[in-house]
Amino acid sequence: MTTNTLPTRRVEFVLDLMCAHSYVGFARLSRAARRYRDQGGEVRVVFRPFQVVPDAPAEGRPLYDVHKEVFGEEEARTIAADTSFGAADGIEAHFDRAVHVNTFEAHRLLAAASAQGRGEQMAERLFRAYLTDGLDIGDADTLRRLAAETGVEPVTGGAEELRARLAEVRRAGVTSVPQFLFDTGRTISGAQPEDTFRTALEGPVSTV
Repeated sequence: MTTNTLPTRRVEFVLDLMCAHSYVGFARLSRAARRYRDQGGEVRVVFRPFQVVPDAPAEGRPLYDVHKEVFGEEEARTIAADTSFGAADGIEAHFDRAVHVNTFEAHRLLAAASAQGRGEQMAERLFRAYLTDGLDIGDADTLRRLAAETGVEPVTGGAEELRARLAEVRRAGVTSVPQFLFDTGRTISGAQPEDTFRTALEGPVSTV
């Protein structure tokens, strides 16, 4: 008789839901976590909110327009035309239809989903809604619809707690996402290759 010796791993994932690189990093972490779970282990993903543009208006606007203002029209067109981003990870990116928005309410929904045991499913749906479907993930009706699709019961509270968590992440010195903090003692910055996540999950706990 064999017994499972794989420990439960905890990963703190610092993300913004309109960060395309956070989406790619999450896709790679998810595949590594699926492999670890298939081997008999467990992975607990804890979502830590971060806003790349915390002062973004609540009303969404085309990402193309934002890029044109920041980078110029030529670069904005190049970004909008790029459909290869994330393709190797099964992500269908449509920067041309993405809506730049304040992600506070999307983070609040993700926190509610996490409390209901559906954080990973909700995160994937929110990422896909933003980058693939071109949905406004700051819009209340859109978020209610996505919650229903994912089997999540929206909550009316949690705003103050979310503000505290956002401030906590900032105080910790986080200035960019994604970041992944493993209970093995390892930290991964950026959307690193899937093997990097596998090693972090399967490797020994750091004593440094």
